[in-house]
Amino acid sequence: MPWTKNDYPDSFKNMDTQVRNKAIEIANALLRDGYEEGRAIPIAMEKAREYVGGSKQQEVYHVETHENGWQLKKEDGKRAIYIEETKQSLLEKAKSYVNEHNGILKIYQKDGSLSDTLYEYD
Repeated sequence: MPWTKNDYPDSFKNMDTQVRNKAIEIANALLRDGYEEGRAIPIAMEKAREYVGGSKQQEVYHVETHENGWQLKKEDGKRAIYIEETKQSLLEKAKSYVNEHNGILKIYQKDGSLSDTLYEYD
């Protein structure tokens, strides 16, 4: 279903009006090209921000083990943003947080090896 200026994804709601309108335009184009909504939304957000405000380096966030379970932190960060007992409960929070902050999410396994990278463009 195409989005409009009055009916758009929740993740667009805090965007500047000009950026949001461009994101709606881009997201609708991606849907027409066969992208799924879950993939079209973050791509549209990133590309709209670049189009309106110029290109910006994406922050990199890591989901990795922590002494109390699992943590989300910035790549060079000293402190955890979130700590959860299970990886699954952390991922629910981490995906939303990283998407809202226009970042890249690297998900690691318990042994420290990289298992997935999300929201990376280009």
